[in-house]
Amino acid sequence: MKVLMVLTSHDELGDTGHKTGFWLEELAAPYYAFIDKGVEIVLASPKGGLPPLDPTSDKEDFQTDSTRRFTADEQAQALLANTHKLAAINLAEYDAVFYPGGHGPLWDLTNDKDSIALIEACYNTDKLLGLVCHAPGVLKYPKKADGSPLVAGKNVTGFTNGEEAAVQLTNVVPFLVEDMLQENGATYTKADDWHPYAVVDGKLVTGQNPASSELVAEKMLALLS
Repeated sequence: MKVLMVLTSHDELGDTGHKTGFWLEELAAPYYAFIDKGVEIVLASPKGGLPPLDPTSDKEDFQTDSTRRFTADEQAQALLANTHKLAAINLAEYDAVFYPGGHGPLWDLTNDKDSIALIEACYNTDKLLGLVCHAPGVLKYPKKADGSPLVAGKNVTGFTNGEEAAVQLTNVVPFLVEDMLQENGATYTKADDWHPYAVVDGKLVTGQNPASSELVAEKMLALLS
């Protein structure tokens, strides 16, 4: 089996002067959930090459067994340093697509035409799609064939308004994931802030926060088996 993981290329946290990017645990935990089951992983990003790591996610407080393993893994680091350009990806080569979060995707992947086309193609070909934390924000613009939002009528979750308030970025992010999903007609549910929670609706799997990233991968693996 082969899974495509799509990472952000955006590193500016709005107008704050601080850096953002992808969240390390949300890449590392699913990466090993897949790799340890024999799944081949390909990494892609809009710009290709080394995607920006959210520096906060690399702090000691946010380290896990998976993040430490990933940081020390030469093969994983080589893959990360050489992500494929998203525009060059052929979805037909993959069994599933997974989007890690971090705040970066809210700025670039949400609006990226190749990402939107990839997600719509996943939906139209009944391909398995997983997204965690802020990554469900990239579901903002993809549409069904009838022009309605792709998430309309879908059961989903994603980073909560309460979690965004807790990290004091409510007024920095371009939109709130929870609000957007509801505005687009999705049935949004959540667990208590920072608790693992994932929702499966057909071939769409979404997770609420960093703690949910491995859970999303496990639910995807169950669907792939």
